[in-house]
Amino acid sequence: MLHKAVQVRLYPNKEQQILLAQTFGCARWWWNFALNKSIEIYKETGKGLGQVALNALLPKLKKAEETKWLADCYSQVLQATTLNLTTAYKNFFEKRAGFPKFKSKHGKQSVHYPQNVKIVDGNVKLPGNIGIVRAKIHRPIEGKIKTCTVVKTPSDKYFASILTEVETDKLAVIEGKIYGVDLGLKHFAVVSDGKKVSKYDNPKHIAKHEKNLKRKQQKLARKVKGSKSRNKYRRLVAKVYERVSNSRQDFLHKLSYKLVSDSQAVIVENLHIKGMVRNHNLAKAIMNCGWGMFTNFLSYKLERKGGKLVEIDRWFPSSKLCSNCFYQVSEIPLDVREWTCPNCGTHHDRDGNAAINIRAEGIRMLKADGSTVSAVGGEVRPKLGRKSKLRHSPVSTEAPPRAEGRVG
Repeated sequence: MLHKAVQVRLYPNKEQQILLAQTFGCARWWWNFALNKSIEIYKETGKGLGQVALNALLPKLKKAEETKWLADCYSQVLQATTLNLTTAYKNFFEKRAGFPKFKSKHGKQSVHYPQNVKIVDGNVKLPGNIGIVRAKIHRPIEGKIKTCTVVKTPSDKYFASILTEVETDKLAVIEGKIYGVDLGLKHFAVVSDGKKVSKYDNPKHIAKHEKNLKRKQQKLARKVKGSKSRNKYRRLVAKVYERVSNSRQDFLHKLSYKLVSDSQAVIVENLHIKGMVRNHNLAKAIMNCGWGMFTNFLSYKLERKGGKLVEIDRWFPSSKLCSNCFYQVSEIPLDVREWTCPNCGTHHDRDGNAAINIRAEGIRMLKADGSTVSAVGGEVRPKLGRKSKLRHSPVSTEAPPRAEGRVG
């Protein structure tokens, strides 16, 4: 089974917008109430409330005079909200995420429908009293619909993210290149395929809109809170951010597709982005890149194809290691973009050398995990490296026969 998600634009009429606003409000209120209740119980007893205990509170709330409006909300939306909250708690305790936060009525709103969503004549039918909502479905929705998340963006646009389950045959052994990718700021990605090194410049999406964004934010700051004028400019600012986000996603989708389309594996560094943004001089530039989103795009595209995403240890000395003789220098300052190996005299471009080393280390890790890999034009180091971290199914990564030669 393979899960696929398709995001479609929704165009609800005014009545449906009111009903959706009520649904957003009920789900948001229940999240905040359940979160507050869980915190109080934990302080009193040292134990939290589970999904069953929280759902047991709903019938009483629906009958109470001050909260009887909860009964108008589709019940499975509230139960899905409970599930999301307990999952958020689980992620927090297992140190995968921060502590759950209270939700605000300002900004992005969302609700989750766990079942009974249908496609009717090219439109989306939502359960409850909302009914059929006009939609722009830009690609066929294949398989059985599992869940649907409806979102209202800060720019007042509506989207539905529809998750489907598709039956697939066993993925065949794929052939193709193995790419090593070094992510950076000047060049978003420096890619080595064993024969050549390619550089992809950082588009710097937010810099293109910075003046426009600054001007609109200044005008927004002067508006009186709660006024129609302020609400108007809030949407204008949100639209600028939306354009930045869309252009970033477009770039990341195109580059990730280009790498995945002819590859059997892609190797990247497991970057600690949360720690890197503590450097206030680089934080804005790092967050604007979208390295984490790019890695996720590579991940699911490779999974669909049957390939592998390999993440090497963030402490692997990819920049300090000579890709020709494997000599490791003690230190290379960040402003040094080229260096010469003191052992063999090979002159290196810092990022290109790092991409070659990342690729060689990834191939070593694949072999250590038992995968059959051809070095595809590169020599593989036998000893250096750390524990493997492979993502997705352990399919064979046999590459087509090619001429062998030293990387560099």
